[in-house]
Amino acid sequence: MIILVLNCGSSSLKYQVLDMKSNDNYTLKAKGLVERIGGPVGSVTHTVTGSDKYIVEKPVPDHAAGIKEVLDLLTSNEHGVLASLGELDAVGHRVAHGGEYFSESALITPQTEAKIEECSELAPLHQPANLLGIRAVRSLLPSIPQVAVFDTSFHQTMPQWAYLYSIPYEYYEKYKVRRYGFHGTSHKFVAAKAAKFAGLDINNSRIITCHLGNGSSITAVKDGKSIDTSMGFTPVEGVTMGTRSGNIDAGAVLFLQEKEGLDAAAMSNVLNKKSGLLGISGISSDCRDIQAAADQGSEIALTTQKVLGYGIKKYIGAYAAALNGVDMIVFTGGIGENSSSTRANACRGLEYLGVDFDEEANLRIHGVDAYLSKPESKVKVAVITTDEELVIAQDTMAIVNSK
Repeated sequence: MIILVLNCGSSSLKYQVLDMKSNDNYTLKAKGLVERIGGPVGSVTHTVTGSDKYIVEKPVPDHAAGIKEVLDLLTSNEHGVLASLGELDAVGHRVAHGGEYFSESALITPQTEAKIEECSELAPLHQPANLLGIRAVRSLLPSIPQVAVFDTSFHQTMPQWAYLYSIPYEYYEKYKVRRYGFHGTSHKFVAAKAAKFAGLDINNSRIITCHLGNGSSITAVKDGKSIDTSMGFTPVEGVTMGTRSGNIDAGAVLFLQEKEGLDAAAMSNVLNKKSGLLGISGISSDCRDIQAAADQGSEIALTTQKVLGYGIKKYIGAYAAALNGVDMIVFTGGIGENSSSTRANACRGLEYLGVDFDEEANLRIHGVDAYLSKPESKVKVAVITTDEELVIAQDTMAIVNSK
């Protein structure tokens, strides 16, 4: 089954084409990125597996035009991987929010689409773009089945006491204000992959997954199910991120709004785009830039690194308590797979849990599945690479085959 995976953002779309013979037997045929959609000049980067990148700049007025550009490239004589669009069997979409409607991925029907649209106010930056992608595919390929894979669905197994906020219950009843969590496809994938890597039975396991990137979240996974996660009603909550604040006293937000004369939109901009690693360091939102500054002796860069590592460590401790122990701690995502300083700051001092961290291994491991703990460590610590597009393709294949 040949599947096109789409991840539509507000002004960009990422894509992959995978030939799925089974969950574990697949080939990545091509991937790419369309950027600056709606701007004067867009950018298209297309890579056929085993070939050099093809980059072109041209106007991309909307998502429909962007997806048509992708389809044209996929079937072109020079850069294509398909003889015709008839070879495509299905399209899988990453969708930001499934609310309480979706505890798993779903075939896109008029009813599904209506519920996705209802969730738009819960994810106003991402959901409308996801819908644009779905509708653009329908206009260009009206007969092809489409599947929605939700960032939130994996976390729908959280118990009520983990997802409720301590605010008047009527706000949950009226507006569904609660913890939803995000990065669900990644947490689900790496928990299962980590269990297999370590020889654990996923259905009898306690795993803490740390998805660390520009956006970061940590999840407590018990017997393969999410029981708690650090992101909340929005992706702002949790550990320090690239430009998002993570946890902050709500009273401090109100104080700053009054002192700075900020309305809700301006305060949201501060918390989402001016805070996190960028806000503390004043250097960059990118861990690599902060590491370079720390290597040059920057005290604020070193402090920024410690803020991130300390926040992760606190969640690991909390989730070890929620899980009644832990068998494995997993690092994934761009930072989790590559930042040795972040992993070290998070894992030093966890000896009480049974972690025997391997400092030397940590320094040399980047972007590969490998242990960060010593062989005798009671609790295993590992880097496990994530592949969210593969999860979308796997779910799409399973749902289309079942229908």
